[in-house]
Amino acid sequence: MSESQILLEGFLQSLAAGLLVGAVYGLMCVGLAMIFGIMRVINFAQGDFMMLGMYAALFMFTGLGLPSIFGSIVGPYVAILLAAPLLFAFGYLIHKLLIARVTGIRTVSMEGEGHYAQLILTLGIALILQNGGMILFGSELVSIRTPLSSSAWEIGPFWGEMVTVFLNRGRSISAVFSLLAILALALLIARSRLGKALRASADNPEASTYMGIDVDRSYRIAFALGTAITGVAGGLLATNYPFHPFVGLEYVIVMYAGVVLGGIGSITGAFWGGMAIGLVQQLSTLVLPTQLQNTAIFVVFLIIVILRPQGFFGRVVERT
Repeated sequence: MSESQILLEGFLQSLAAGLLVGAVYGLMCVGLAMIFGIMRVINFAQGDFMMLGMYAALFMFTGLGLPSIFGSIVGPYVAILLAAPLLFAFGYLIHKLLIARVTGIRTVSMEGEGHYAQLILTLGIALILQNGGMILFGSELVSIRTPLSSSAWEIGPFWGEMVTVFLNRGRSISAVFSLLAILALALLIARSRLGKALRASADNPEASTYMGIDVDRSYRIAFALGTAITGVAGGLLATNYPFHPFVGLEYVIVMYAGVVLGGIGSITGAFWGGMAIGLVQQLSTLVLPTQLQNTAIFVVFLIIVILRPQGFFGRVVERT
């Protein structure tokens, strides 16, 4: 194999891996966009909601005996689907009991529009979830074992008989799962009455109240949806990567970078922002050590923010 063929194969392999990982990152970022974009809440606990999704899927998979019912291939994805309603209910309760105290119409009269209280509250929730997870689950690395994560489809050859690309089956299924989830969410937001209420509450909460929309309920549902979506993304990651109670710290900054890249307030943009991060992360390994992947992400992030501050799909005008 010539040097040019080796370079091409390495590039195509990294590109394929970036697209597959980026699709799951995109789903993760969409979950945060539901909260950050609609409610304007800087949620430090979002990464820990993802961690809960990982453990919920793991215990659904092992505790309900899903491997014996659905097998070790289909079982993990059934577990992820079963975990989603639990994460939705958890997010709904967290908002109703805690987040609602520092968000919504009532924050207009608060100093800094309640953002100081939101920062402290979500940081406190994050610390409780991390340390509570350490107490309950321990510090050992665990994962959802599936045969798909250790097998691949061969695509090619593309150049003679030498250049081929291998697609990890577990990552590929997770990417398809992510795309279907985002499509379903996009239809919900665009076509349903609930979606219209969410968009109206995000654009102008006061006017929405005058039109008879329960803004607090819309925020509660948005928070619950964002929690469930990020939890599902966590479950998909758990089928390919080991995790522990502090894994959320590794991803929460990536989530915010994806949301800002895509454009605050844009669900579609958040997905493409996550996709861009996945591509940069994987392509950077062609020229940089693995330890510097996050450095490459934020270099690209800074360049894009400088050239296009509103993000890929953000609006130039400032929201009132």
